Amino acid sequence: GPVALMFGLSTTSASTVSLLLNLEAVLTAVIAWVVFRENADRRIVLGMVLIVAGGVVLAWPTGALGSSNWIGPLAIAFACVCWAIDNNLTRRVSAADALFIASSKGLLAGTVNCLLAASLGAVVPGDALLPALAVGLLGYGISLVMFVLALRGLGTARTGAYFSTAPFIGAAVALGLLGESAPPAFWFAAGLMGAGVWLHLTEHHAHEHLHDALEHSHAHAHDAHHQHLHTFEWDDERAHEHWHHHAPVVHKHPHFPDIHHRHSH
Repeated sequence: GPVALMFGLSTTSASTVSLLLNLEAVLTAVIAWVVFRENADRRIVLGMVLIVAGGVVLAWPTGALGSSNWIGPLAIAFACVCWAIDNNLTRRVSAADALFIASSKGLLAGTVNCLLAASLGAVVPGDALLPALAVGLLGYGISLVMFVLALRGLGTARTGAYFSTAPFIGAAVALGLLGESAPPAFWFAAGLMGAGVWLHLTEHHAHEHLHDALEHSHAHAHDAHHQHLHTFEWDDERAHEHWHHHAPVVHKHPHFPDIHHRHSH
């Protein structure tokens, strides 16, 4: 993914790349819905469309799209496919420790990408090394931990939709910190994204469903889904993490397609 992105950036205008990167959220949702059968009603799909449309409005170039070379855009699209697959696969293991997942992915991906960069003749940047590490810590490390936690609690498609608000948040930060003026497209995109997020936040998905027997480990409190005994002393108040068993249960309540709600509809 990152290698394809760098190649695409080297042959394609930044405005075109910004526009094409919205494919990640779309592909993430499509894979979640089609391949992994994650539940999504029309309200969620419409919200997803509005959020992505807002990102497209923000990224839409004011001039020409740049190079007509199709290889660069194809590389960006390929990077989005890789990240969409990664998002869905990460959701399958999101019950594990989020910090461990982020550290493992960062170590493996960082090592592979550094080796690829070295093989292509790249050199370690001098003065830009520390700023690059800081950006990586915030934009990949901490961000990935938060992303895994969101996958655990919201499911892949909804997490991808919220992640698509990043262009708007970035633009809003630029307005506040850099004193930039807001073009009309910013407010139009804000309206689209706001409507999409509102559709998601006001979702009410509740029906009678079956929880199959399950054993796993993750941080939890003793809610309706975690009524079990311990082999150690515990005050039953604070969230804690250990390997535990879920007995089969049938009940009805509002829920998201999180790690405990992967049933069919």
